[in-house]
Amino acid sequence: MNVIGTVGLPGSGKGEAANVAEEAGIPVVVMGDVIRTECRRRGLDPAEHHGRIAGALREEEGDDAIAARTLPRIREAAAEGDGDTVLVDGLRSTVELERFREAFGDDFTLVAVRAPFELRAERLDDRGRDDSDSDLEALRERDAREIDLGLGETLDRADVEIDNTGTLAAFRSRVREVLGVTDTEHGSDPDADPATANAGGDGS
Repeated sequence: MNVIGTVGLPGSGKGEAANVAEEAGIPVVVMGDVIRTECRRRGLDPAEHHGRIAGALREEEGDDAIAARTLPRIREAAAEGDGDTVLVDGLRSTVELERFREAFGDDFTLVAVRAPFELRAERLDDRGRDDSDSDLEALRERDAREIDLGLGETLDRADVEIDNTGTLAAFRSRVREVLGVTDTEHGSDPDADPATANAGGDGS
């Protein structure tokens, strides 16, 4: 089994990388789904209580709680998929990284998706899921929270880096390369036209 994890700050493009994987038939396991499931189990709205429940899980079950709960989802996805690759979206800390390395050894690859603050802010503003997406100060605070959790160090320990500052087509092509997927879109994808392609990623 080939397990590829992604790590990146908000707006870097992790969500778009997951989209590329899904389009290629690669199962995607989103670590945040563990928290959303737990929110619903406790009768809470994930949109309002996501952060609090994430913290509660770590306090109750250890710093690697979310990674530990994700492991069976990864194995299930691998068993149900057609190939031997699974993408895990959204590592946050070195503790999670170590849990996955312990579980999968050399079969685990961590991919860092990077983009500068201004570009990430622009993407989040364009995405506009909620008011905070267009609030630069809120994004700085969100970045700080993520880094405090260990995301910065996790980025630095990645096996592969993807620079997401070019066109969407270039980003998607690089993701397919990392995933080991044959790039069949070049020349046929409308995103391949630099005049119509925006810098890659949906902002996750």
